[in-house]
Amino acid sequence: MHQATWDPQQYLRHSGHRTRPFHDLLSRIPELPHTPAHIADLGCGPGNVTAVLADRWPDAHITGLDSSAEMLEAAQEYAGPTPGGGSLHFRRADAATWTPDQRYDLIVSNAALQWVPNHPDMMPTWIEALAPGGTIALQVPGNFTSPSHALLAELCDAPQWRDRLPGHGRGYVHILEPAGYLELFDTLDCTVDAWETTYVQLLPGDDPVLDWTKGTALRPILTALTDDPAARDEFLAQYRDLLRKAYPAGPRGTAFPFRRVFAVATKKS
Repeated sequence: MHQATWDPQQYLRHSGHRTRPFHDLLSRIPELPHTPAHIADLGCGPGNVTAVLADRWPDAHITGLDSSAEMLEAAQEYAGPTPGGGSLHFRRADAATWTPDQRYDLIVSNAALQWVPNHPDMMPTWIEALAPGGTIALQVPGNFTSPSHALLAELCDAPQWRDRLPGHGRGYVHILEPAGYLELFDTLDCTVDAWETTYVQLLPGDDPVLDWTKGTALRPILTALTDDPAARDEFLAQYRDLLRKAYPAGPRGTAFPFRRVFAVATKKS
């Protein structure tokens, strides 16, 4: 996994579109086995989605986990007791190695496991940490063959950049299709709900797809070029020009298809 320095404010610039899949995921999570519930949000980012969990389960004890110090700092504004008698707190953890130290009623991960190549191998450990009747719920992007990511990979592999950005070209082969997550969780003796959705989003402003990727897919590349502003700006200009052709602006904004893969797996009681 490429290390990246995260910018919470850049990530949140499109928070409305980014959180829509999470609300769809949340609507498919069944009743949890205990009240108050213990919930882990794996890859919690700046905490805005973790706070939504407290709206659904106001008395729950919720822990947000992330490997980014920048994201955890931003999440602290949500930390503390919740109006329903529960609590929100945040701590550092790497999903690639995280082993739960307690029983959870729900482990949720929203748009994070694409950064964790070994996450399918971690599922038995996480399922084991669930209380009987507990649930793992995840959603990950499924748009790695779309122009936004394919063009980025091609640019990283171009002669001008391949030595500067080794290994940044193509990845994400560890992201499963919905049927793959269904099969994975079925072998772990879970009841599984797996599906996909493509949201066609109308993004406003100039070069909005570039602005979108600055919050996510571009982070490792911007981190790798952080000590060379001229190279960073040239890379962004080249990528911008490719995106303008792939995603032409319309009179009301730029249409950006956004495919997501979901899975909700409930451990049998």
